[in-house]
Amino acid sequence: MKRKILNILSVLVGLMLLNAGLNKFFNYIPVPEGLPEAVVKDNAAFAEISWLMPLIGFAEVLGGLLILFPRTRALGILIVFPVMVGVLLTHIFTAPEGLPMALVIWAVLIWIIYENRERYLPIIR
Repeated sequence: MKRKILNILSVLVGLMLLNAGLNKFFNYIPVPEGLPEAVVKDNAAFAEISWLMPLIGFAEVLGGLLILFPRTRALGILIVFPVMVGVLLTHIFTAPEGLPMALVIWAVLIWIIYENRERYLPIIR
């Protein structure tokens, strides 16, 4: 039962990352009104570096696709981990209204990392 729950949550997180990454290329999700000024400034700064958002989008798409499948899930987490650190820090320091959702996603990511801990041991050694 635990494995099925993890698979369902992993698929949901993978699809969320895939959607977020594709949006960076096709801009089909409208930007919400009333964003905090710091978030608007951060996004403007990211836009100044023309290659940064496509790189983040590519990492989200690739990582999201890899997280969908149990065999490649551990690699997908390694790819999206830096992006998700940025998401968490943004919600902690700049946009705390999104922090509960970010923490839920982080809980799933930590669970995936824990379940795949044997696959990461060669990297540490």
